[in-house]
Amino acid sequence: MNTKTKTITGWVLSALICLMLGASAIDKIIGSEHALKMGASFGLSSTVYSILGIIEILSVILFLYTRTGILGMLLLSSYLGGAIATHLQHQHNILFPMFFEAAIWIAAVIRFPELTQRLSVSKISK
Repeated sequence: MNTKTKTITGWVLSALICLMLGASAIDKIIGSEHALKMGASFGLSSTVYSILGIIEILSVILFLYTRTGILGMLLLSSYLGGAIATHLQHQHNILFPMFFEAAIWIAAVIRFPELTQRLSVSKISK
């Protein structure tokens, strides 16, 4: 895959992820009926659920901005790890947060080549 294709793929995937997670965050912040019902099923108050929405939207913004993209990716990854754990604890389906977790890492690996270099095993020079 050439550089231009990687760049476009990374940004399209990032945009799709951020649209979905941004919509989820706004849903939590404004306290829609669906969001409040979901929060209540996890035993969370509307205030706590709004705070989670703020954390989510800030992480999305950091992920979109290239200079803070890796920090945003780590924050979103942590956020979704908590979502997966919460879903498991309450016997809910974990496919949705797992899908986003994987998509975020794929987009990050495509967008940030330095991340791939840090994660790959390198030979120790003598």
